[in-house]
Amino acid sequence: MPTHTLPDFRAIEAAAARIAPHAHRTPVMRSHSLDELAGAELHFKCEHLQRAGAFKFRGACNAVWSLGDADAARGVVTHSSGNHGAALALAARTRGIQAHVVVPEGAVRSKVAAIEAYGATLHRCAPTIAAREAAAESVREATGATLVHPYTDPRVIAGQGTAALELLREVDGLDALVTPVGGGGLIGGSALAARALAPGIAVFAAEPSGAADAYEALRRGTRVTDIVPDTICDGLRGTIGAINFELLGACAVRVLTVDDDDTLAAQRLIAARLKQVVEPSSAIALAAVFVHRDLFSGRRVGIILSGGNVD
Repeated sequence: MPTHTLPDFRAIEAAAARIAPHAHRTPVMRSHSLDELAGAELHFKCEHLQRAGAFKFRGACNAVWSLGDADAARGVVTHSSGNHGAALALAARTRGIQAHVVVPEGAVRSKVAAIEAYGATLHRCAPTIAAREAAAESVREATGATLVHPYTDPRVIAGQGTAALELLREVDGLDALVTPVGGGGLIGGSALAARALAPGIAVFAAEPSGAADAYEALRRGTRVTDIVPDTICDGLRGTIGAINFELLGACAVRVLTVDDDDTLAAQRLIAARLKQVVEPSSAIALAAVFVHRDLFSGRRVGIILSGGNVD
């Protein structure tokens, strides 16, 4: 599938059927005490309980099982700070094919360990997007593996959208949906699902103030690629992809910025009230509800807890 093709809702439905034998249908959790604190009715889609510990398995699995046999036999390659790499490694293992993962120096140790545990071949590189992309292209040329980009691949976006698909079909009448945003795979797929299943729903993306390229991109009307990320949310440091930025505009997504201190406070609340361990890149979605309280007060809000891989 060419990387410039925008996915649609039919692609999400097809992805849901394709990954059903392999991915978990994650639970939706509630907390009355968090509802009281937020002044809203919160429904948490628990993707930290997904295989490989994050929603990323959905997109990786859809991409891997979309391949024809000849392409699959040559394996897959990606670059990732952790969750997507682990997800692709596990997805490749479900099909019995090789995965190559380019990992930047400084990646979270637990995430790198997961990539190795799932049997992928690791390739180290400098901690920049340019270095990651160059290394992945080098591996692709050497091996013939198919590149499965962490967020600009339409197959990945469609797979990520299956989490919101499940949430919206399980919980009727949501007024708002909140997901984190980094490269934009999750919010892109989620927004597509939301617009198809609940056209009137407000869709929000939570982004670290120290890595607010998606916010700036929407404000300026063009992608912003010169921001150097400074945030504890290691999974949200990627620059919004071109196809993902297009989906933000097409689906009328609003980006909400959140400071790291507020994200860490939300992470602690999730541990205390839901008894769930999530990473900062996940907790930011709840933090956005607290920080931007006026947007959510009195509303039924779906929150996608994206991952739980944290040191």
